[in-house]
Amino acid sequence: MDGNGRICRFLMNAMLASGGFSWTIIPVERRKEYIEALDAVELLGKLIHQYFGVELLCVFTS
Repeated sequence: MDGNGRICRFLMNAMLASGGFSWTIIPVERRKEYIEALDAVELLGKLIHQYFGVELLCVFTS
């Protein structure tokens, strides 16, 4: 296990708790599913970033 994942989950739960929500615990048996969801979101973010980067480049170069 890496420390960054634990810290991120702690910060996520601290933000949830500060908003009045319950803490979220990722069960070990669902950890793979959780990691795959994070990977999918990261890929989507990269695709959105690339799209808008290309669109902005077109705007500024035309």
